[in-house]
Amino acid sequence: MAYTREDIKRQLKGMGLRADNTVLVHSSMKSIGEVDGRADAVLDAFIEYFSDGLLVFPTHTWRQINDEYNVFNPTTEPACVGILPNLFMKRPGVARSWHPTHSVAAIGRGAEEYVKGEEQWDTPCSRGGCYGRLYDLGAKILFVGCSLKTNTTIHGVEEWNGIPNRLTETHQLLKIRTPDGRLIDRPSRRHYHPSGDISQSHDKIEEALLKTGIAWVGRIGDAKTYVCDARPMVDLVSSLLKRNRDLFVDRTPVSEDWYSGE
Repeated sequence: MAYTREDIKRQLKGMGLRADNTVLVHSSMKSIGEVDGRADAVLDAFIEYFSDGLLVFPTHTWRQINDEYNVFNPTTEPACVGILPNLFMKRPGVARSWHPTHSVAAIGRGAEEYVKGEEQWDTPCSRGGCYGRLYDLGAKILFVGCSLKTNTTIHGVEEWNGIPNRLTETHQLLKIRTPDGRLIDRPSRRHYHPSGDISQSHDKIEEALLKTGIAWVGRIGDAKTYVCDARPMVDLVSSLLKRNRDLFVDRTPVSEDWYSGE
């Protein structure tokens, strides 16, 4: 039997989420399973449920924007992170940020202000940009059918704590085509580590997040869904990085006494 839009809204409520929350959603539509109305119905459910809040999806383009293909057009450039973000950013009333590699799209309370000004920053997840604003707004971060390896905010936490060897030393010469037709130069640094993609170890803090109550688990459709409080998560990861700045370079488990308070 297929899930309905109302089923999904009941699941959101069952996870303790409120209509006025600020929510960033990492998503895998395939993991949700069969839904009447398919991906559009999932988006309808989220938009209707968070009608008094701010709903955000990542619309990243880091996979395709590079030195050669270097002009980001927020009006037309597809996201490289799944079907839901690509459909969401085309919805009426949705505003998309102008970050050339790590844009987000948002609808609801203060959406235009939330996405504003990303072209000012030369790093993927600046403290003054959309990922830093999740902390300021006390957002919830949802991982719908996704592991915590997709937790882009951790890249931001490393950046905000000045962890070395997380960004390229040089800038790519990227550009932004604004909706009014201007072309803005936006030289940008990229995520980098000599050993490769260290986001594959972001999920090593799962146990710490669950045991401290910073994150909890529910379901959207068939998809296992993590709900994570952005502000205490950032604070926890910052404290762990102070103990070991290379925390995410390998799969060594996080010692429980680092976060248990005992």
